[in-house]
Amino acid sequence: MSKHVIVIGAGFAGLSVATSLADKGFQVTILEKNSQPGGRARVFKASGFTFDMGPSWYWMPDVFETYFGRFGKKPSDYYDLVRLDPSYAVIFGANDAVSLPAGLTNLQAVFEEMEPGASRRLLDFLEQAAYKYNVGINQFVWKPSRRVSEFMSVKLLRDVVRLDVFQSFASHVRKYFSNERLLQLMEFPILFLGATPENTPAMYSLMNYAEISMGTWYPMGGMHEIVKAMVKLAEEKGVKILLNHPVKQIGVTNGSANKVETYQGTFEADVVVAGADYQHVDSKLLVPQYRNYDDAYWNSRVMAPSSLLFYLGVNKRVPRLQHHNLFFDEDFRQHAREIYEEPQWPSRPLFYVSAPSKTDPSVAPAGMENLFILIPVAPDLNDPEETRERYFQIVMERLEAYVGESIRDHIIYKQSYAHSNFVADYHAFRGNAYGLANTLRQTAILKPGLKNKRVNNLFYTGQLTVPGPGVPPSLISGLVVADEVAKEFA
Repeated sequence: MSKHVIVIGAGFAGLSVATSLADKGFQVTILEKNSQPGGRARVFKASGFTFDMGPSWYWMPDVFETYFGRFGKKPSDYYDLVRLDPSYAVIFGANDAVSLPAGLTNLQAVFEEMEPGASRRLLDFLEQAAYKYNVGINQFVWKPSRRVSEFMSVKLLRDVVRLDVFQSFASHVRKYFSNERLLQLMEFPILFLGATPENTPAMYSLMNYAEISMGTWYPMGGMHEIVKAMVKLAEEKGVKILLNHPVKQIGVTNGSANKVETYQGTFEADVVVAGADYQHVDSKLLVPQYRNYDDAYWNSRVMAPSSLLFYLGVNKRVPRLQHHNLFFDEDFRQHAREIYEEPQWPSRPLFYVSAPSKTDPSVAPAGMENLFILIPVAPDLNDPEETRERYFQIVMERLEAYVGESIRDHIIYKQSYAHSNFVADYHAFRGNAYGLANTLRQTAILKPGLKNKRVNNLFYTGQLTVPGPGVPPSLISGLVVADEVAKEFA
């Protein structure tokens, strides 16, 4: 009889590990706290609009191909992808914006116009970034990082040097470009990694490679289409998904997790995989003697940002917006400092606006616009309604100045979402949105381990363990953990 695995949480990592284990012959049940799967990539509908609640960027399409390919499938079996062109717009002021085209040749022309000689240097930068992507995404992130010996080879040590692990992203990118706007374009993906560009390893230029060379995509119907695809595939493999089943305790007997207690009943298990928030599982679902880490450890972790989000339904079109819009019309470094170095509500925030209705007519009524606004902010902040509203007015003033017309007068639906919602919905440690910061001291074997040190059949997957935060890394995390479970319990 096949062994029974209980997976806690139906986010990307939970669905990934469950599907892989079912494919390997395990009996798998997912226990999901919320009323729908997807974790941070849930969806809701209101006033005729369909809102993706979390992830809105589809990067690294090769990782999705790899994931579905593990099971003899392709993303196109489940959803339709379109490449965005322009990839996104960057707004430097009310009358000053740059749209980044999808093709490399056209992008080179934009770079050259901003800084003579930058088009050639962009190719040099991408050549090195391609190497980092190949080694980092195709090799390093697939390592379970349970032992130092995984990284002890002459080739890997040589790769580490070439990956610029010990050089800052800020100094690296300044070897190629000097124009301040170009530097902001290149540094923007770093804003969500958990440190300033000065404190982020240059290895993460691989993010620029993913963005520029592989493109920015969108699954028609919204990002939740990925979740629907993963759920369908999981169920095709025999995974049982139980919604509205919040877990209250993991039972351990003789060093083994043998049952998972929910408010709807108790489930017996041969193996338990926690895809929910790692800190919550470790600190709240286990008695102290079985915890992997104590409170002092968690309190010493450097977290990636949280977010203040607004979901808006607007009863008219907003012509000047692109699908993705980055507002860099304030000081990038000041905002970054107020996230990472002096945590506080930002004095002059940068923000991001997604308008998926520009690409996808299904997400808004005809003639209307679906807007998603995100302000990256420090984790662990109080987020009362008056604070949320103050920041809403700040960003709307600048957004309306850019588009040249009123938006607030045309809003027919509005909802905010911030730290306390992340805690309530996902037990997110410190109300984080993106997991652990990708600092050198929180990389690979220095991340929280994917297996419990005191419970021999309890594993962890998701954005707080290897390889890290983001949708593609979460898919990889599930596959890596499934392989580790199979090695020990198949």
